[in-house]
Amino acid sequence: MPTLAEIARALSTEVKGDGSLSVDRAAEPAEAGPRDLAIALSPKWAESLPKGRAEAALLWDGADWQAMGLKGAITAPRGRLAMASLSAVLDPGHGMGEGIDETARLGEGVELGAGVGIGPFSVIGAGARLGEGVRIGAHVTIAAGAVIGAGTVIHPGVRVGPNVRLGARCILHPNAVIGADGFSFTTAEPTHQELSRETMGEGEPPVMADPSWHKIHSLGGVELGDDVDIGAGTAVDSGTIRATRIGDGAKIDNLCHIAHNVIVGRHCLFAAQTGIAGSTTIGDRTVIGGKGGVADNLTIGADVVLGGASIVLSNVPAGRVMLGYPAMPLARQVESYKALRRLPRILARLSGTGS
Repeated sequence: MPTLAEIARALSTEVKGDGSLSVDRAAEPAEAGPRDLAIALSPKWAESLPKGRAEAALLWDGADWQAMGLKGAITAPRGRLAMASLSAVLDPGHGMGEGIDETARLGEGVELGAGVGIGPFSVIGAGARLGEGVRIGAHVTIAAGAVIGAGTVIHPGVRVGPNVRLGARCILHPNAVIGADGFSFTTAEPTHQELSRETMGEGEPPVMADPSWHKIHSLGGVELGDDVDIGAGTAVDSGTIRATRIGDGAKIDNLCHIAHNVIVGRHCLFAAQTGIAGSTTIGDRTVIGGKGGVADNLTIGADVVLGGASIVLSNVPAGRVMLGYPAMPLARQVESYKALRRLPRILARLSGTGS
């Protein structure tokens, strides 16, 4: 395990005190033992240090580590960035090594780069190409002709469909599905839903001679850029004619859904249960909170922030911070919420029962 000095070098900072202290793991201050690195990146968290037995800690910049009774410390001006480096140092890894398990099945013409690892009971379709250092966990399915970029890690239970291209160093977490058919169907005649914009929901639903749904097949596949993270249970659907595209560096949490023909820009961040409806374009560096949703055929500009559980029903210009349902600019949504809370008092005054 690393020493405190080695961790400090990885964080591009200096160690304070005894740099030879060995660190087995990171721990919360109250639970930290003598070989743990207590994480106390604010004075509030440091209040719990006396409850534990930590001899070393990761602290905020300027913290008085000696007054806390520590033997050594590392300080960081930006705590979460320090946590990114620290967690990389202490992470034992995914445990997937080089080599092909004897229970794996490889189709005809599969191309494997140097150092590829394929886990138990995984199936690689004919003509698929796996780049150098790719790691495939157990019970993974890679469709025929799929392309997996160098250094990509695919965890157990993932399904990669046809016409899918993954960039380098992607991470697909368990049970993600990349390249399922898009949810795309049509009817022989216009439906009540199609006519609702014109009728505003008024009038009787049309009588349809053939109400059955006819499937529009997904021919476009999916393209993921480099360094894309896809969370557990997340689905990215194939495009109809062109590919559904996820840009370089995008990070998508668990249980999200990216529908057919969507384009997601570079370095976007989507929290759990985000849903993006078909044919919508999301600009670079957009952040969407948990349970956020975006309707179909919209354009969301770069650097937009969409608060948790917010639903976007119209185009959003670049740089906007949006909140609510329907989503509105943050300041307007807050004012609307304040006005809503005032309504009972206002109504009471108007009726003469309030003060």
